[in-house]
Amino acid sequence: MSQKKKQRLYIRTAILIILLAAVGYTLYANLNKDNQGKINVGDKAPDFVLKDMQGNTHRLSDYKGKGVFLNFWGTYCPPCKSEMPYMDDVYKSYKNKGVEILAVDVGEAKFIVNKFVKQYKLSFPILIDKDRDVQSVYGVDDLPHSVLIGPDGKVKKVIVGNANLTKNDFKGFMESIKP
Repeated sequence: MSQKKKQRLYIRTAILIILLAAVGYTLYANLNKDNQGKINVGDKAPDFVLKDMQGNTHRLSDYKGKGVFLNFWGTYCPPCKSEMPYMDDVYKSYKNKGVEILAVDVGEAKFIVNKFVKQYKLSFPILIDKDRDVQSVYGVDDLPHSVLIGPDGKVKKVIVGNANLTKNDFKGFMESIKP
């Protein structure tokens, strides 16, 4: 075998090894993806820090001892639009009972979110997850996505996607996490 043929064989072998390693890593990462960032009932809710529309900082751990209705949403999400008025109505009667709503907008521009908040006259804190870091930590894929967190900081319930929720559903959720 000539020197040139040997060199080509080594190069092809090296490329094949690199491709096989890349495919192997991709398969491994995708198989383990389901176990990363998924929040389950009973888990301690991961702490986070986000700013609201007024620039105030909100840290989940600051709400220890309170129930927290953590809602991930977007202005482009039809179910989110239908849920927001119910959430706001219920929030008005539960905020003095130790239950908070933290609504996390995922990745949208502040002016779009502000327009939505004014249109729906929302009174609960609207947090902006510009880089989608909190969305990732909580394993949020579909919107709306809500996590009910008890006063002890543990996840009590996870609600994913359009569940055609009613105002009474939201009252029940708030009751379930009330201190």
